[in-house]
Amino acid sequence: MATLQFRRDEIDHMRRKAIRQRNEIRALERAGIPVKSAEELLERMLAKVDGLRAQRHVVGVAVIGGDDDD
Repeated sequence: MATLQFRRDEIDHMRRKAIRQRNEIRALERAGIPVKSAEELLERMLAKVDGLRAQRHVVGVAVIGGDDDD
């Protein structure tokens, strides 16, 4: 069960990082600074969150035998 909780915590951490990144992108846009690289980083972060969610689902099914979906 610790592995499942670890996955949940990691997903939560990555989501918080993505929210901060979005806020930084908005601030850069308001300042007129190009944000292409920041948006690409955000896309990679969101892809990582999706991958972690898939891993969590696999671990959740293996550990508790149920469906653990957001």
